[in-house]
Amino acid sequence: MATRQLYALAVSGLATLDLHSLNNEGGEGNQITTRMVNIVGEDGRMYNVNAISGDMFKHIHAEHLHRIAVTAGLPLSQGARLFNANRANYDLADDSVKNETANKTDAAMLDWLLERCAVTDMMGLLITAGNRSVPRKSVVEYGWTVGVPGSVETDSYFHVKYASERSKEARAASATDEARKANVGQAIFYRPASSGKYAMVAQVEAARIGFNDIAHVYAVNETGRGERYRALLESLMYTFVEPAGAMRSTQTPHIVDFQGAITLSYDVVPAPALSALNRDFANELERVATALNTLRPDAVEVRRFASMGEFAEIMTEIIRSTEPYTLRLTA
Repeated sequence: MATRQLYALAVSGLATLDLHSLNNEGGEGNQITTRMVNIVGEDGRMYNVNAISGDMFKHIHAEHLHRIAVTAGLPLSQGARLFNANRANYDLADDSVKNETANKTDAAMLDWLLERCAVTDMMGLLITAGNRSVPRKSVVEYGWTVGVPGSVETDSYFHVKYASERSKEARAASATDEARKANVGQAIFYRPASSGKYAMVAQVEAARIGFNDIAHVYAVNETGRGERYRALLESLMYTFVEPAGAMRSTQTPHIVDFQGAITLSYDVVPAPALSALNRDFANELERVATALNTLRPDAVEVRRFASMGEFAEIMTEIIRSTEPYTLRLTA
């Protein structure tokens, strides 16, 4: 199979998740509150629906990417190797590293960052050490995962944390109707669980892997970029296969279904994405691709998937048959 260069990729999906609690806002008293957002539905009306933040899915992706990067021996900053959220900023707290980078220009500093850490290259970071403020924009972007209006419900369920030792009074009352009140050692709380259909959107700028946005040159060679690219797409697939998050120890989501479309761009054309909040999103993506291909022939491809298994098969094929696009910025 011929290898094609992939400029960008987008996933527009509709997932059915049951009994999950992937993202919560906090607690009030003994009640854990779930995250809700206001959206405009395809009918133009405003709705308040359950949602999972893009931050949560970005963190899930970074966790999968970290494991792959360590196993594959990709270059990692000490902070990234420890899965510290500060990554290269963690390294810059060391005096020797600080001295090494003290006189670098912003462009040279970004080169240093890209060469040193594959995870930071792809997940992004703002260097804040000293008086610097050097941004590395993420190669991956996630939108909110939002419930489809009328297709999501959130319920609150009673839980109790049982105490191993109880007072004499509590034991004496255990056979009465007042047992729960007397047994003050038991913590009572309410935990939410949501079920329904959720619209998910993710985009990857494959051409920017290893690319210095300030100097407009690649700081990583072709082999290194290819290794990072494969790790990035593999971890993207795992993010949808195993969405980690809050309360998974007792409320691992039931992934019932996952369907949608993957758009692939092989030229300097965006990979289009469209929310599954529009029920005709896959057909609309086909129309967008057809229009874009009239300007740049064979630039955009749409691959539909009707199940999680088909999604994994398509992603595996993409990983095996493509490589990251190389931007040509000089004559």
